[in-house]
Amino acid sequence: MLVKEREFYSKSVKAIVGIDEAGRGPLAGPVYAAAVVFDESFVNDEINDSKKLTSKEREKLFLLIKEKALGYGIASVSAEDIDKYNIYQATKICMMKALSQIKVPYQLIITDAMPLKDTKVPLIAMVKGDAQCLNVAAASILAKVSRDHYMEELDEKYPEYGFKKHKGYGTKLHMEALEKYGPIDGVHRKSFRPVNELYIKQGHLF
Repeated sequence: MLVKEREFYSKSVKAIVGIDEAGRGPLAGPVYAAAVVFDESFVNDEINDSKKLTSKEREKLFLLIKEKALGYGIASVSAEDIDKYNIYQATKICMMKALSQIKVPYQLIITDAMPLKDTKVPLIAMVKGDAQCLNVAAASILAKVSRDHYMEELDEKYPEYGFKKHKGYGTKLHMEALEKYGPIDGVHRKSFRPVNELYIKQGHLF
């Protein structure tokens, strides 16, 4: 059971927001982020870092988290904006968008190792926060499942790329599809080297 944030509850800290992202590494699709705040008394021994869960487990917990949370936010930043700002800055923007959806009062924020500026309350950028804190782990699940759903929708639109299988990561299947069909404008991240090299190869400039 993830209980690290319990160290930070106090008379002045009654609600903690956990924030995490999904999709910083893929060559295609948006980056997603989520923010979650539970009641201080909430416990659940199934919620864990999304990477440690099966797809079926994540889907089940996705619904439970949205039902049990005092508040949550889910946001995305497009591939085009990732190219505009770079993935690191785009992730920060995405996290702040998710945080802005939290309407209940909170006194502390814990992120998975991501520093954020201009937050209204103190923030702890905790290394491996998604493997230690319940709220951060819950946020990782909301972000991951939301992004997976988006990539599955893309798969229906562009079935030849196999997005449902690789979710935009640079797998062999994805690279073979990129070589054969070329990058998709607005879907593939032009600033990421493998995609950028293909644009140049096709005579496009970025």
